[in-house]
Formats: sequence, structure tokens, C-alpha cells
Amino acid sequence: MIDSRYRARIGAIHEALCIPADYEARACLPLYEEAQELADAGQDCFGREQCMTPATLAAWQALQVAAQSDGVELLLVSAYRSVDYQVQIFRRKLDSGQEIAHILKVNAAPGYSEHHTGRALDIGTPGSPVLEECFEQTDAFRWLSANAAAFGFSLSFPRDNPNGISYEPWHWCYCA
Repeated sequence: MIDSRYRARIGAIHEALCIPADYEARACLPLYEEAQELADAGQDCFGREQCMTPATLAAWQALQVAAQSDGVELLLVSAYRSVDYQVQIFRRKLDSGQEIAHILKVNAAPGYSEHHTGRALDIGTPGSPVLEECFEQTDAFRWLSANAAAFGFSLSFPRDNPNGISYEPWHWCYCA
């Protein structure tokens, strides 16, 4: 059950960012609470410290080992994001002149990002631009498509998903 204070906080953030009041209904995304227990996952491919839930970390490490044994290298691009960090992403994009409608096609609104749960990972591979649709053309994506479910991961935003989020072949969530 989502705490009413948390829901009010998210509502105030949305109002400040001019996110439409009917966002939750239109996006068909649940309101996610921020993870309370996080484990250090080391650095991502940019050298930033990352964390995720302990169960997600164990599954991620097993996934990487299995992929490596098949000759595929998986890189961590992004993991847990707080609501405040998601707000910073939105503010940067708004400050650069992007419209909120466009931002909401590529980023879930603060409070509605799976990254808040500590279970969502953005995954890359050497030689491929990060967070780009061309990731689907890589051996890493093909390997993930064939094997990630065995480790509890699923692709969150496939083509034509009902959430209105652009196709994200790099975004996988641990749901086991």
C-alpha cells in the first residue's frame, strides 16, 4: 500500500514539472515506492557507483557470468534511481528546451520509474551506443531475449507497449 504522504509528494513534484494530472491513468504505470534495501553493485560503464536490491544484484551477477560463458559481455548502464534523481533528469531535459510530452515518451515520470524499485537495469555491451534502439541489433540483446527470463529478468518496454514509453531494448527488470 502506497503511503498517502508519498503519493502527495509525487503529486507535488508532478505539478511542479507540469506533468499532466492524469499521467498515471494514461501511462498505465503503477506508482513505485523507492527501494529500502539496496546493495552496492559497483560501478557502471561510466564509472558511477550503482546499487540495486540484493536479489537483483545476485541475479545480475549470475546473468553476467552466464552471458560471459557464452561469449557475450553485458555492461551495467544504470540501476537504482531515487525519485529525486528522476526529477533531476526531467529538470535537465526541460532546461534544455524539451517539452514534457516528449520527455514522458522516453522517461517514466518521477514516482513511476521501475528504477525506483532497485530492480530495473539498463544494460549495454561494448561497441554499441548506450540507451539506443540499435542495442537490439547486438549479440547481447539476442542473448538477453533468449536467456534473461531464466534469471528472472524481463524486457519492460517492448515495441508498442501500452505505457506510451518508447521501445527500450536495454531496459530489463528483475521480477522473480
